[in-house]
Amino acid sequence: MEINAVKRVYLLGVGGIGMSAIARYYLHYGVPVAGYDRVSSDITQNLEAAGANIHYTDSVEAIPTAFLNKKDTLVIYTPAIPANHSELEYFRNHGFALMKRAQVLGLLSSNYKTLAVAGTHGKTTTSTLLAHLLATSMGCDAFLGGISRNYSSNLILADQGKQLLVVEADEYDRSFLTLHPHLAIVTSVDADHLDIYGTYEAVVNAFQEFVSQVKPGGYVVVKQNIAFKPNVARGVEVITYGFTPDCQFYPTDISIHDGLYRFTLVTPRGSINNLTLGVPGHYNLENAIAASAAALTLGIPTDRLARGLESFRGVQRRFDVRYRGTKIIYIDDYAHHPSEIEALVRSVREVFPNRKITGVFQPHLYSRTRDFAAEFAAALDKLDKPIITEIYPAREQPIEGVTSETIVELMSNSNAQIVPKTDLISWLNCNNVDILLTIGAGDIDRMINDIVNTLKAKENKTINE
Repeated sequence: MEINAVKRVYLLGVGGIGMSAIARYYLHYGVPVAGYDRVSSDITQNLEAAGANIHYTDSVEAIPTAFLNKKDTLVIYTPAIPANHSELEYFRNHGFALMKRAQVLGLLSSNYKTLAVAGTHGKTTTSTLLAHLLATSMGCDAFLGGISRNYSSNLILADQGKQLLVVEADEYDRSFLTLHPHLAIVTSVDADHLDIYGTYEAVVNAFQEFVSQVKPGGYVVVKQNIAFKPNVARGVEVITYGFTPDCQFYPTDISIHDGLYRFTLVTPRGSINNLTLGVPGHYNLENAIAASAAALTLGIPTDRLARGLESFRGVQRRFDVRYRGTKIIYIDDYAHHPSEIEALVRSVREVFPNRKITGVFQPHLYSRTRDFAAEFAAALDKLDKPIITEIYPAREQPIEGVTSETIVELMSNSNAQIVPKTDLISWLNCNNVDILLTIGAGDIDRMINDIVNTLKAKENKTINE
């Protein structure tokens, strides 16, 4: 089935961040879209408002009749959908055209000059910033792995000039190997998704294969001293970035004003002075250097780069300040790997020195909790008051002996405690917080509104007293 000539699209797992971007893409071009997801969410509700037909029970009878015509319907599914899902089984048994999300993205991107951003950490913010820099200067389309605060969407479509496409290149399930980009960024290569890869060496090998697929005449932008030496095709240029003068792109004269970074960017063509990044966090400065290196390599004018960096508003659930009261600050973040948690806490302390940080961490996946329990314990020990909820299982079944207690038992912080998610609001009502973080890739973000309302009520009560 020709990917740009499909008449109907049905998505299993339509509420996922990557799947919903594809749904938005087809809706934009007038293709009827329907799908299934386990629960309703802001994402699915927005898709329904845009015209998608979505249901929330695994039932063949719930599939709209028009989408049961296998000649006209492309079925797209995510690896999170179990093999015994009744709708997936129906489509397989009846000969429908079935594709994984990554396959579809690979086919769609083949019509563009693709810019793919990969890395175990940092890829969402880096790809979103790169898309913003290009959208405000040269024009681009983008499939993003988070909701851009500048565009309130995970899909950006240019009004004109469809040459450039920014995509977040996901290493999970080796999905990024469907891409053959003109430019690739690799922000980091850490051990993760060991339920898929088995070993760290296999993770590194997958990233090596990814960069080897960059087309001749293209570019690979990598963090200096990354875990592998990029083995690229003939005619592909390797560009390095980081914080030291041995990199081709690096910042100097770094200072913080009102929580935001100001810096000079040193490039192979000279220095660009007086840049300001519109979002806080040291790791976001690193992401900005990567995105800037790519954008400048593609030819963005320096004045547009400066405006784009300063006007960038970040990504939902990435150092996402959800409440700033008279005394309490509440930040939500997607961090779900020990390295990400360490970077988050370090950045919060940098922006808000001498403040006490309470962090509510929802572990994501039993396998990740088992594989990195000691590392999670060390990262969470850096909080003043660590709170750990029960594990969010996502696609997994429980693993015997693996619980949140597995992490807490390895912690040295005497303030660490387990609080079930259902008890979190009660806990907040009974305990004082200075800076509050919610951390994790599960469903902890569904509590944001309740948490904000609780914190507002606490502050109002204090004022009235």
